[in-house]
Amino acid sequence: MGLFLDFNPFDNLLCILVGISFTVWFTLLLVFIIVPAIFGVSFGVRRLYMNTLLKIFEWATRRIERGAKDKNHLLYKPYSNAIIAKEPTSLEEEIKQIRRSGSNRDLDAASEFEMSDIFYFCRRGVESIMDDEVTKRFSAEELESWNLLTRSNYNFQHISLRLTVLWGLGLLIRYCFLLPLRVTLAFTGVSLLVVLTSIIGFLPNGRMKNFLSEQVHLMCYRICVRALTAIITYHDSENKPKNGGICVANHTSPIDVIILASDGCYAMVGQIHGGLMGVVQRSMVKACPHIWFDRSEVKDRHLVAKRLSDHVEDKTKLPILIFPEGTCINNTSVMMFKKGSFEIGSTVYPVAIKYDPRFGDAFWNSSQFGMVSYLLRMMSSWAIVCSVWYLPPMSRQEGEDAVQFANRVKAAIARQGGLVDLLWDGGLKRGKVKDTFKEEQQKLYSKMLVGTQEDRSRS
Repeated sequence: MGLFLDFNPFDNLLCILVGISFTVWFTLLLVFIIVPAIFGVSFGVRRLYMNTLLKIFEWATRRIERGAKDKNHLLYKPYSNAIIAKEPTSLEEEIKQIRRSGSNRDLDAASEFEMSDIFYFCRRGVESIMDDEVTKRFSAEELESWNLLTRSNYNFQHISLRLTVLWGLGLLIRYCFLLPLRVTLAFTGVSLLVVLTSIIGFLPNGRMKNFLSEQVHLMCYRICVRALTAIITYHDSENKPKNGGICVANHTSPIDVIILASDGCYAMVGQIHGGLMGVVQRSMVKACPHIWFDRSEVKDRHLVAKRLSDHVEDKTKLPILIFPEGTCINNTSVMMFKKGSFEIGSTVYPVAIKYDPRFGDAFWNSSQFGMVSYLLRMMSSWAIVCSVWYLPPMSRQEGEDAVQFANRVKAAIARQGGLVDLLWDGGLKRGKVKDTFKEEQQKLYSKMLVGTQEDRSRS
């Protein structure tokens, strides 16, 4: 009995076409994206792409405003219901003002406590509920115009057939062209980082190993930047962090690391992870002295401080990159800096990062999105556009403690990036307000009452 083999020429033709398609795809990526990324060369295509998007957004916004006017729709205005901000005043001044408006008696002759004082605390509570300056920093920043990614007002769905068609076309471009392209670039960048740093790890310590490690890190991070279609503008490069220093920056997203590391090499600080992230960490530390901590070591502040101090004392090692906020904020403000990295006594190089939310929301809301879904949102957005400012180095002044130094650095970053400088702890993202904050308000009120009584007894 003979052996019969089915032969289908269409299957062979399909395999040939698929092979040709992949060959052309990777050739184009290699020639026009990967190789320029390796040498840090840009053809200006991303800038042209960004300017084109801006013109499309402006046209879409005009169409929305015109359609809303024709259909008598209310335009969506972010924070339209927010309480109008007023000049900050002290607790004592505001309570005195309430007492004057509610009584004709002389304030000095008033009793130690008046029922009208309750209205101050009630008003502050209502203001906090209506316009909480802390919790709104943990959600996506509102946009004044539509960026063809999401609809801030569902009344705009059927205003214009052209807008609906444009949104559908953008959806196809982002998910059928940009997403596969970016996934391919991200896979290439991460794979090269793991393989090349593992190979460099076998070299003996010395200048050659350090040089190759820095070039490999720069090359791989620049490829990853292309995977996000990141358009970054760096300012004041003469202030870039130097070896033996500590670079501190405001924190919005895990991609902050890629944004900064594509323009310079840093020693990373973080907790040891498992899975793919653990593989990347183990390969990176073979080529460069990054500082990774076990879960049990992270809570040991003295051990962390010692590891950091030992690193910065060696002026041949790369500057340490730290995000003192300890959590991601939505890039509208800078919250309290943890004082640990400011106790070491090394030179601090502040860096301000400001993202443009019109092209894509870089903020990672970890309570709402996992890492995989977040990266999918990043790679399916239009682009990541941001500005990076390298501020002049700062050192701890005489008589200044670590908290005061941290606040001074934080204020400089907020001022340069156009961000709101807040004293609140970013840990409120997952925890409750500490009792010390409540006790502080109680102490201020009691101090005011006791001070009034003492002044009256002296007179």
